[in-house]
Amino acid sequence: MLRPFALRPVALVAAVLAAVLVALSGRYGFHRDELYFLLAGRHPVWGYVDEPPLTPLLARAGAAVFGASPTGLRVVPALLSACSVVLTALLARELGASRGGQIFAAGCCACSGYVLAIGHLLSTSTFDLTAQLGVLLLTLRLLRTRDGRWWPVLGVAVGVALLNKQLVLSLLLTLLVGLLMARPWRELARRPRPGSARLLLGPLLAVFLALLICAPTLWWQATHGWPELKVARVLSHVSGVSGRLLFLPLQLLQFSPVLVPIAIVGLRQLLRDDELRWARPLALAYPVLCVLVLIGGGKPYYPLPLLLAVTAAGCEPVVRRARRSWRTLTPLLLLAAATSALAALPVLPVSAVAVTNAVDVDQGEQVGWPRFTRTVAAAWTAIPAASRVHAVLLTSNYGEAGALARYGPAYGLPTAYSGHMSLYDWGPPPDSDDGPVLLVEQANGHQLEQHFTNCRTVARIDNGHGISNEEQHAKVALCEGAHQRWSALWPSLREY
Repeated sequence: MLRPFALRPVALVAAVLAAVLVALSGRYGFHRDELYFLLAGRHPVWGYVDEPPLTPLLARAGAAVFGASPTGLRVVPALLSACSVVLTALLARELGASRGGQIFAAGCCACSGYVLAIGHLLSTSTFDLTAQLGVLLLTLRLLRTRDGRWWPVLGVAVGVALLNKQLVLSLLLTLLVGLLMARPWRELARRPRPGSARLLLGPLLAVFLALLICAPTLWWQATHGWPELKVARVLSHVSGVSGRLLFLPLQLLQFSPVLVPIAIVGLRQLLRDDELRWARPLALAYPVLCVLVLIGGGKPYYPLPLLLAVTAAGCEPVVRRARRSWRTLTPLLLLAAATSALAALPVLPVSAVAVTNAVDVDQGEQVGWPRFTRTVAAAWTAIPAASRVHAVLLTSNYGEAGALARYGPAYGLPTAYSGHMSLYDWGPPPDSDDGPVLLVEQANGHQLEQHFTNCRTVARIDNGHGISNEEQHAKVALCEGAHQRWSALWPSLREY
């Protein structure tokens, strides 16, 4: 039987986390991905080349309700992170945790560097964490109760998760592998329970509902040649051998080294405690998922929602064994919170971001966008007014285009075009724009200039803080024109 849920203290932990995230949300500025989501939200479709539609729609809704500022945009991720805290406590409760274990699980979630990082920024991972924790909770409820009435709920949860990211499919696959390895069906066959007939039909109903919900996105991907698979292959290639070698260290660093021992206790608890035999697939799925992501060249944080659930399993035994538990465990959580906040949140002055950027590159990607736009605007206004009528502003990536869309109108800048990701689908410029071309290209980027005539560098991007982000030292080049009409040239500018 489940213990009573520690609603008030868990809700308090979630509320404190949300309040801290909102309070710090405006310290730096927009992240390049957030600028892209804001831009993509203006072009609502059932899919984009690099993602399903949900996160850009959340960006559009957040900006409309709370304001198109970093703080306004980040209210939604703060609330989603609070939900993740509650779900983690519910996972611990599902695994037998008492009131103390549930509160400790909520605290572990709130102090994880990964949770703080994705709670500070709006990203596809923000909703994905909440969605995967929800799927894990429903899966555990099914394994524990064998009540087929939970299958439709699980199907709906998976369908909604697929509107944001496909990683939930990897999670489900590894849970299935864990289920087969644990072979709990033997126990089910020996002890049939009421509703078992419904349980046989339940998986089919769950699959049907999940496909029904995400069908428009799947159709979009299918009719566009499954571009997300192409993007995944590019990311895998970028990861390379070094990324695979650092996979586990980076994963644990992002999760929080302080919390790793609790995760180890959780693994042992799931594998050795006879009372949790029904939940053993959870422990077996984690290493399988790590191997799957490693082979596929995925990012180290992909298995972290599952690791968070495993950690929830370790919270009750840790609380039970600790002497004077909260006097011992509270400093542990404070240490985890402090180290995670330094790495993931904008707690330091902007001048110190060059240091923290070595640990979390997303810190540096929040700095310098207004200054970037001013530099581009100065180069644009240097073009004679008569030539500007048919001139084109072209960027090398979606962050640049998003920044110019957000800050450019105040400087009289036109629409910025780009062949990067889904911006390619919103171009090209009209063929009648046959005047000069102002290029913004990363210092280590592809040579856009080869497609244009008589290009010369007219400015260099400098964020003013010496931070080594993707735009630092990018060049702004002015070209006389393109070698071809835009409609003919555009396919050559496609970038993933």
